[in-house]
Amino acid sequence: MLYDIRLNLRYDYDAAAGGGRHQVRVLPPTISGVQRVIAASLSFAPAPSERSDFSDFFGNNVTSIAFRDAHDALDIRMSARVAVSRPEPGLDVSPDIRRLREELEAVRSLSPDTPHHFLAASDHAGVDADITGYARSSAGSSVVGTAMNLCNRIHRDFTYDGEATTVQTRASDAFDLRRGVCQDFSHIMIAGLRGLGIPAGYVSGFLRTIPPRGKPRLEGADAMHAWVKVWCGRDTGWQEFDPTNGMRASNDHITVGYGRDYSDVAPIVGVLKTTGGQVGEQAVDVIPVVLEKA
Repeated sequence: MLYDIRLNLRYDYDAAAGGGRHQVRVLPPTISGVQRVIAASLSFAPAPSERSDFSDFFGNNVTSIAFRDAHDALDIRMSARVAVSRPEPGLDVSPDIRRLREELEAVRSLSPDTPHHFLAASDHAGVDADITGYARSSAGSSVVGTAMNLCNRIHRDFTYDGEATTVQTRASDAFDLRRGVCQDFSHIMIAGLRGLGIPAGYVSGFLRTIPPRGKPRLEGADAMHAWVKVWCGRDTGWQEFDPTNGMRASNDHITVGYGRDYSDVAPIVGVLKTTGGQVGEQAVDVIPVVLEKA
């Protein structure tokens, strides 16, 4: 699939900011065997006094910006053309949880995608006894089966509610509420799998949805989306699951970044020299591109 993606983030401040410094993670990367970025741009209004672009530890695209002059708003615009071609899931040859632990012990690498980085509790996805118990009842004969079972149960048992949580909500709080958004459901799934000893991480990106006639529209459209990556053993590797919609990640999922939880891939983090609060708005368009045949 080929997509044109447009993202607009806008922040209006109660009082003019005398300066600020931010890190922005919204540019999708090229990922071998998954997606290819054909063109991309990222602009800011007002223009920052400083700007640098780099990759973080997990390979995510980061733009660091700084402002010295007063400004009462910040407008961020990203546009990209991305081709997505995920391989179809093959035969499930993933191990059970006991054999997975043996395979984990044999992994000696500390590279960014090694499963060891995604086993321990993290800020938003702490290991929680109640969540672990919930996940344990999803355990199957394979890691892929366990992950898919848990993904489907979260989709069935939890209610999508954009007013119930905030970006600061932890997995344990959203679990108690049984409500939340894609970020919360992903954190719950990550926490549950880690509690079972299965490495799991957070994926930030976009979701394109075109529902079949008479079918409901998938949750997560018109905003940034989140789902989960799971290490399913030596032979199967990393696989991705979307608990908000009860499905495997497909060609409709466009990746922006990977991390241990939301805090590693938040669209923007930083500091402002100001007083008062701010109001943020987000708008996303994911447009399929149909190329005309010659």
